[in-house]
Amino acid sequence: MGRPMSLPAFSAYGVELEYMIVDRDTLAVSPIADRLVGTAGEVARGPMGWSNELVLHLMEVKNQSPSPLGGLPAAFQEEIRAINQALAPFNARLMPGGVHPWMDPATETRLWPHDHADIYRAYHRIFDCRRHGWANLQSMHLNLPFADDGEFARLHAAARLVLPILPALAASSPIAEGHPSGFLDTRMEAYRTHPIRVPSLIGRVVPDNLASRAEFTERVLAPMYRDIAPHDPDNILRHEWLNCRGAIPRFDRHALEIRVIDVQECPSADIAIAAAATGVIKALYDEKWASLAKQQAIATDALADLLQACARDAEAAVIDNGEYLRLLGFPGERCEARELWRHLVREPSPPLDTILEQGPLARRILLATGPSPTKARLAEIYGELCGCLEDGRLFRP
Repeated sequence: MGRPMSLPAFSAYGVELEYMIVDRDTLAVSPIADRLVGTAGEVARGPMGWSNELVLHLMEVKNQSPSPLGGLPAAFQEEIRAINQALAPFNARLMPGGVHPWMDPATETRLWPHDHADIYRAYHRIFDCRRHGWANLQSMHLNLPFADDGEFARLHAAARLVLPILPALAASSPIAEGHPSGFLDTRMEAYRTHPIRVPSLIGRVVPDNLASRAEFTERVLAPMYRDIAPHDPDNILRHEWLNCRGAIPRFDRHALEIRVIDVQECPSADIAIAAAATGVIKALYDEKWASLAKQQAIATDALADLLQACARDAEAAVIDNGEYLRLLGFPGERCEARELWRHLVREPSPPLDTILEQGPLARRILLATGPSPTKARLAEIYGELCGCLEDGRLFRP
């Protein structure tokens, strides 16, 4: 979503979906993204676009301009089929899910060598991108517009409250290096520490409260730029996108970008989660359950601890913070994350109904693989997930 925009909150949305390019037979990562998008790293296809960032086995699909969510599942599905057709001569296809289940980033990572390669080389030199939090992660980025500081303050406060419970719906990465990792959202656990050499880039993933562009510049950008400077003498990384918290203000395009959502097995599931998230964020924005001041008052550490619990246990994570539950209108002092989502989404769409009834994709993957999966069983399950992506259907073990 690179075009500047100044739209009212909740008037339209930008969605970016990331996928692995894998060999059609072995499902090993296939570093051939430049065969699809050329050295510029981006192809426009009417209202949709394909692009690449950082590594050669990643393909991103996005709507080029903000739009309503309703038409996006079909639009994304059409692009996925087109990409798979373009990959077929290379015996490759797209794989969904937040983490490749057996990729070894230390040996299989190939950085993007074309346009903007100086940015990726700088990241690699500073952080070593041959790790799961860099080279092996696929997410949905959800961009929510805002028109001015007033809208930004309300949107940021609301999104900050919803971030911690998003993995309860969206966790899709329970397997890494061939084994269950202990986290249903392995991507988020790896993401939490991926820039640890410069901690100010990510904080505790959940951002501290912010109320204006000036406050963001003073409290987030200035410390980041100061801390990265000794590692980045040419100022290659001195941009807003250096911030890698879970919700990133992009004042260059008047949007708040949410980055804690694993990519799902098909676009209808992704957009159902996006719709659920934006529905709850809008209710908070409208102060349905609590005032803006009360939303802004909750401690970042409490939200970050809840995010980590949901990354580990997803829908089964226990929430026993009564202050947090009251901010979301929940009538109790303790619940599991799935109960909270049932309270928040009273009329779920069919994909979301499956997630609420059977668990997020990560739970369903573990049900299919069992506790000690063989490489052959993982290949069978993830081959089925590739089929779900191609066909536009949910995965049911």
